[in-house]
Amino acid sequence: MYNLKGGITAWQGRTAFGPAEMGMAYLKGDEKPPEVVVLAYGMETGLSEWYTAIAETTPQPEVKSLLKRLAGIEENHRQKLFNLYQTLDRTVTDQGQFETRIVSKLMEGGFTTEEFMEQNKEAMNTRENVLGIAMMLETQALDLYLRYSRKSQDHRSKAVFHDLGEEEKRHLASLGRLMEGEA
Repeated sequence: MYNLKGGITAWQGRTAFGPAEMGMAYLKGDEKPPEVVVLAYGMETGLSEWYTAIAETTPQPEVKSLLKRLAGIEENHRQKLFNLYQTLDRTVTDQGQFETRIVSKLMEGGFTTEEFMEQNKEAMNTRENVLGIAMMLETQALDLYLRYSRKSQDHRSKAVFHDLGEEEKRHLASLGRLMEGEA
């Protein structure tokens, strides 16, 4: 990647952290597509809650505004997932009722909201740091969804996870444009 503030040429040796199986405990492999969507919806909820919580604590107006924008993007992701769920279960018409099924113990990337906030609250002090962490989370979500896709035994679930991974790629592209100041 040479188009994101230096990309690979700006790399300073930092690496991803956490075990390779992080977040995989939430998947057995025999989930049906509706269960996949419920899991993904919960992760989007967790990340939205995290962005909102950090926005409430940061004193920098530009960072606060960016965090609120990112939380809004996660809300859009949730709406897409709810719409997808409705195609899988036509009896569900009320999003509030659907949300009673959601457990948002973890956010995209497989972290719990509390763990991640504790480890990264201090890093959320500049626009660049916020975007960098958002890109890290979306990359980890992409990786997690693709690993779920490989582990899933149901062909439709594999397809849903793969599609979620493709959506994460689009989110990364959007964040890249934000980082470059285009959006």
